[in-house]
Amino acid sequence: MTQLLKQTPQKKERALIPVLLFVLGITCLCSLAIGSAKFPLFETLDQLFKRNFSQAVLILWEIRFPRTLLGILVGATLGLAGAAMQGLLRNPLASPGVLGVSGGASFGAVLVMYTGLAKAFPLALPLGGMMGALLAIILIYIFAGMNSSVQTLILAGVAVNSFSVAATSLALNLSADPHAAIEIIFWQMGSLANRSFDHVMMALPIMLTGWVLIFWDARALRALTLGEETASTLGFHMKMVKLRLVLGTMLSVGAAVSVTGSIGFIGLVVPHILRPFVGNDPSKLLGVSAIAGAILLLWADLAVRLLSTGVELKIGVLTSMIGAPFFLMLIYKMKKDMV
Repeated sequence: MTQLLKQTPQKKERALIPVLLFVLGITCLCSLAIGSAKFPLFETLDQLFKRNFSQAVLILWEIRFPRTLLGILVGATLGLAGAAMQGLLRNPLASPGVLGVSGGASFGAVLVMYTGLAKAFPLALPLGGMMGALLAIILIYIFAGMNSSVQTLILAGVAVNSFSVAATSLALNLSADPHAAIEIIFWQMGSLANRSFDHVMMALPIMLTGWVLIFWDARALRALTLGEETASTLGFHMKMVKLRLVLGTMLSVGAAVSVTGSIGFIGLVVPHILRPFVGNDPSKLLGVSAIAGAILLLWADLAVRLLSTGVELKIGVLTSMIGAPFFLMLIYKMKKDMV
């Protein structure tokens, strides 16, 4: 990575994706190898391919594979959505949570836990999160309108998010079961633990749909750096561009939050780290932010496994502890540049 920084901008761009993919591959192997149960990874993989289902193989396939795969998908979603929002709004402080879908997904999941459906039907939790995210999307577009500006959509998202937070707090306040209240609080912290392939397959189609909508307008994001009027003269239908980017972000982030809980700051931090490597081109930033988002979330997941002493630290707590100082440093740097 140090040698990558010393290269020319063109060489940086060409080398960045192979370097990130290599790091992602190594990180995935570490994610599969590290855990409370100790076993030789490659030997266990060989047993898996030979369909020799020992205890180590079952742990690898049923626990660590879904956890690693979900970490890749959710991290990629958050990194991609963060880059898309920063490009669309032309604001380096924008993040996926700015549209309020995360709050809707959280409220949907909390409602399922509050009513006790989560205990009766395990997959009710992610389903509730997805329904909450979908309801948030519908409410945002009902109040803002289909042809509204991005700023209006954000204001509607802030309002929906505030209502979701208030409703979640009300559910906690009225919960007669202290165990349900604790479960709600822990879920909101975000985690990849205790997830299965069912969670992956439930969220994957919706996340992929969101990715397609975002990548569809990669070239439009580059044109937007010149301003909306200039982008329109270049042949881009800006209302449709905004609709696809916002809807893609809502769908992918809503699906991600519904299966992992709230995980913050990855969508804010990752695009900032990578922007100098792609010459501040928002279209090129999308793909590399997705890969780096997956890497960062897997690193955070590895950290919580290694740092845990009895009770596992939640990923959302760790990313917030790292991301909040980064956010403050960013604000300070922007303030300093304006002086």
